[in-house]
Amino acid sequence: MAEEILINVTPREIRIALLENRVLQEIFIERNSHQGLIGNIYKGKVSRILPGIQAAFVDIGLERAAFIHISDIRIEKMNVDICNLLRPGQSILVQVYKDPLGGKGARLTTQFTIPARYLVLTPGLNQVSVSQKITDEIERQRLLNMIKVGPYGGFIFRTNAQNATQAEIDLDKEFLNKCWEQINSRAKQVKTGELVYKEIPILLRVLRDLAGRDVTKIRVDTQEAMQQLYEYALEYAPSLAAHIEYYSDSRPLFDLHKVEDELQQLLQRKVLLKSGGYIVFDQTEAMTTIDVNSGSYSGRENADLATLKTNLEAVEMIVRQMRLRNLGGIIVIDFIDMANAQHKTTLLGALTAALTKDTAKTEISEISNLSLVQMTRKRTRESLEHILCVMCPLCQRRGSVKSLETVCYDIFRELKRTASNFDWKGFLVLASQEVINYLMDVEYTMLADLEVDLGKPIECRVELSYTQEQYDILPKAL
Repeated sequence: MAEEILINVTPREIRIALLENRVLQEIFIERNSHQGLIGNIYKGKVSRILPGIQAAFVDIGLERAAFIHISDIRIEKMNVDICNLLRPGQSILVQVYKDPLGGKGARLTTQFTIPARYLVLTPGLNQVSVSQKITDEIERQRLLNMIKVGPYGGFIFRTNAQNATQAEIDLDKEFLNKCWEQINSRAKQVKTGELVYKEIPILLRVLRDLAGRDVTKIRVDTQEAMQQLYEYALEYAPSLAAHIEYYSDSRPLFDLHKVEDELQQLLQRKVLLKSGGYIVFDQTEAMTTIDVNSGSYSGRENADLATLKTNLEAVEMIVRQMRLRNLGGIIVIDFIDMANAQHKTTLLGALTAALTKDTAKTEISEISNLSLVQMTRKRTRESLEHILCVMCPLCQRRGSVKSLETVCYDIFRELKRTASNFDWKGFLVLASQEVINYLMDVEYTMLADLEVDLGKPIECRVELSYTQEQYDILPKAL
């Protein structure tokens, strides 16, 4: 659990940093222009059935239609066709469990979950269970003895419930039952496509979801936000109220423990390891690839031990970076090749152990003969890169730009193409300073030869606003 939580609040953005031993472990950013929808419940309208993939599009009032698969619909019988469950135009109560990502709409479910601090209400599911993060069997049984299935369904004990008292559990149960009653009442009143239940804002979710019993400080840099947190804590998490502090120093809050610096580094592809090795992260639409390299590290041990040491160091960094960058979906890790079977077992065990710190659900495969590990990490919200960045207008997210030589050759070809299409008296080439310098200094002979071949003058002019790949060819005024 986080020992310290830093909350930076501005009128348009909230940033939350979770630290353990003063080391950044997770970062959450929410902007007014793009607020998360996870947990919201809507009265939707089925707009289209997709029988081939047993799914449907549902209009919940957003820009893009949301998506629901039959596996996310609570049904009692197996092997039911979605056409027998839904029809176009039908009203349906749904909950968002995955935000819109990229060009995809939100993912929906009818398997509702309403969270409180210690419990999650699961309407329609008549069983009580305990979070797998609570491993002590005595504690698990103690919790199970505290509660029974309620009038609206079952409950899940959250990780925060460890060592919770009977009174705390009873308060959560009462709150959740009332909440579900209100949801049912409002669902009957609203029109299709309207919001029925809105998840609490990220500022308050800090106390409900992120702050464990071992938290020492919750620092927030606006008095208004501090007051909201304090009032919420008094009602729902009294033990945390004393740990909430207003940060009034003139030094920006995220400069503490160099959080701001690390946040900027999280946008870099390359992450250095203390040993001299490094890791490269590449996000694509289909998957994320993580490449581990030995770099300058050779080690005093033999080659096999040096490789194992670098891979083990990389494991801790990879898991931490996955949490910080919020990487999800399919992830392929390319470790440094290892021939020793025992070393592979050791590495896989270290990765499995490191992932226990991750709150997101993960699944990992065995290490292949090529030292590749395939894994999945549950993706519910946009990655940090997608929140903070947009597609590069220069390289279109290739991660590279054309060289000066390549751009110059493109210009030569375009000059020939233009000359064949237009009867101009001469040509004006507009390009960046670097490209013009390269044309005049390195490619001047080719430029002169082309001018002779075309039989028309070519003038080169710097356009300061142009990037390296940008250029224009215009008619030259004589």
